[in-house]
Amino acid sequence: MQKQRPKYLDLGKIRLPVPGIVSILHRASGVALFFSIPLLIYLLHGSLSSADSFETYRAVVAFPLVKLILLGLLWAFLHHACAGIRFLFLDMHHGLELATARATAKTVLAASIALTVIVGVSLW
Repeated sequence: MQKQRPKYLDLGKIRLPVPGIVSILHRASGVALFFSIPLLIYLLHGSLSSADSFETYRAVVAFPLVKLILLGLLWAFLHHACAGIRFLFLDMHHGLELATARATAKTVLAASIALTVIVGVSLW
């Protein structure tokens, strides 16, 4: 008996579980943080080199698009940190049960968003 295989995958109907979403976002946030290193070094250099350079830094950071990018990088950092802690516990074989894994994944998403709001509002 041969299995009937689907002729195509309808990606719109496939739902990834919450732990899978957290895993993918963890990888994506790591990539985003890696590629943002030149921007962050430029901003750090601009804020520390001289008074004129600091004024240029303040002008660049005052743009709403730059603020939005920095807020996204803040979320990426916080999500990567929270998910990394979750994955460390999973590597130590804690929280491997399905219900616990789903709960910790939801906690990571909620914590990263909440921390981003708290830190972002205080820095904005």
